[in-house]
Amino acid sequence: MTRRARYLPLRPLAVAAGAALCLGGALAAPASAVSIKTQPLQHVQLLAINDLHGNLQPPSGGITTGTDANGKPVVTPAGGFAYLSTHLQQLRAGHKDTLTVASGDDIGASPLLSAAFHDEPTIEAMNAAGVAVSAVGNHEFDEGVNELLRIQKGGCIRDGAGADNQNSCPDWDNGGKKFRGAQFDYLAANVVYTKTGQPILAATAVKRFSQHLRVGFIGVVTKTTPSIVTASGVQGLDFLDEAQVINTYAAKLQAQGVQAIVALIHEGGAQTGPYNGCQGLSEPIVSINAAVSPAVDLLLTGHSHAAYNCRLTDPAGNPRLVTQAANYGKLITDVDLVIDRKTGDVDRQATTANNVIVTRDVAPDPKITSIIDKYTTYLGPLAGRVLGTIGSDLTRTQGANGESQLGDILADAAREDASVAGRGPVQIGFINPGGIRDDLLLGDGQVTYGEAFSVQPFSNYVVSKTLTGDQVKTVLEQQFDNPLGGQTRFLGVSGLTYSWSASAPAGAHVSDIRVGGVPIDPAGTYRVAGNNFLLEGGDNFKAFKLGTDPLYGGIDIDAFAAYLSAHSPVAAPALDRVTRLP
Repeated sequence: MTRRARYLPLRPLAVAAGAALCLGGALAAPASAVSIKTQPLQHVQLLAINDLHGNLQPPSGGITTGTDANGKPVVTPAGGFAYLSTHLQQLRAGHKDTLTVASGDDIGASPLLSAAFHDEPTIEAMNAAGVAVSAVGNHEFDEGVNELLRIQKGGCIRDGAGADNQNSCPDWDNGGKKFRGAQFDYLAANVVYTKTGQPILAATAVKRFSQHLRVGFIGVVTKTTPSIVTASGVQGLDFLDEAQVINTYAAKLQAQGVQAIVALIHEGGAQTGPYNGCQGLSEPIVSINAAVSPAVDLLLTGHSHAAYNCRLTDPAGNPRLVTQAANYGKLITDVDLVIDRKTGDVDRQATTANNVIVTRDVAPDPKITSIIDKYTTYLGPLAGRVLGTIGSDLTRTQGANGESQLGDILADAAREDASVAGRGPVQIGFINPGGIRDDLLLGDGQVTYGEAFSVQPFSNYVVSKTLTGDQVKTVLEQQFDNPLGGQTRFLGVSGLTYSWSASAPAGAHVSDIRVGGVPIDPAGTYRVAGNNFLLEGGDNFKAFKLGTDPLYGGIDIDAFAAYLSAHSPVAAPALDRVTRLP
């Protein structure tokens, strides 16, 4: 059977005055800038979220909506899943054909309310809110592939009162039902078993609407997942190129007669304009869009925690929407997917999108509030347990030298953790910046378990290893051109000082490394500590894998709790461990 050519000949694209079509991604017109052509059309509403990360309760921050008279940003508080669910209901009103989707990282790196129960509360809330399809994100693999399969299928982990302060199926423990699992389709088209080449979950989902219309969905996750999750959790899996896999399944959907195709992509970019804008959209999503077949009509993205609403061009030169809805449930992307009833294909000129702020001026959905209240009760006194005190705000914001307050403190906590000192004193501590998920704000000065957990929510193990001085230098050099050329990923360090220069050649950025004030011996050996994700080579710090004599200790939140207790009131560190040179 010969497939029909799509969008040939090319139709002219009407663009509002002063707007530009993004060719290659540098500039793009907002999605609403294209005029609508009258046709026998049918409208399908898609409501999209991404990177919820278990934020059931309102997160800090919001969405910048402009500037005030003094040029300062005006931020609208946004998010909170009970409010999000109400907004979904309001947006659906009057729409016969509507579907709610997500682009991954629904769970993982979650606040304590969700993480304490293996993210079952978030899945329960998403079920109640009517989510129908989701791509997997890299954080869906935080507890390993088998746990992801349980999240999809349901069932309980028999962890009693809660291993590592986690407790699966508390309803069942209290005479209720077992965890049902996600009542929506998790899609993982580009995640396959190494031995069989088969996807670990469904690759696609086809949803039916009125007038016998069908829309196909393909879900993929960033191919970099193995480098940004714990290696043991994805052992035996391959993460394939996103665009190549999307193209393969788009062709299969077309062969089944499905012409309207949407890709849910847990990978993204960023832009510098307003939350509904598209100014200077960055990689890697620009290259992914350029490689995705013209058969795919819409890219709903995630991973980069950014807000954008772009109309790029596909490889055939046709317009295609590429959107993302920030993170933590602060935005909903409302897509009006317009489909030609005769062909079943998407009219891309008529299709529009709008990022809608999840404001808190609506009544919270009582179904979601009930779920949150239930798990808050189950959580009991754990979240409110006071671990120590602080003397000022402690943030993860890195200075010009790459150092941050919490980076120093958490590296100190790893170095001082008694659970990994059994094979000799630990001399150096490390923390990866992606492992620091929140700030500690002064408030009343007390730090609760829930607040500390928001900073370190992964429940990683603290590990110590032996590295040579030369290997320690290699680790520090691997901060540069990471993850991409010209980029940096600075580690928090403890027991160690050094200088660096961005202008130095690759492999020679770092100098004057000292351990305990003494110049490092390239041939000497040093005991180093950090979380198991990092010391197993995560975030492209592969030199850690060369370490020997590993000792696995307790979980990182316990090390942090011990540090807070031992050093209260914790003061802001001096940020003098790293020196930036010209």
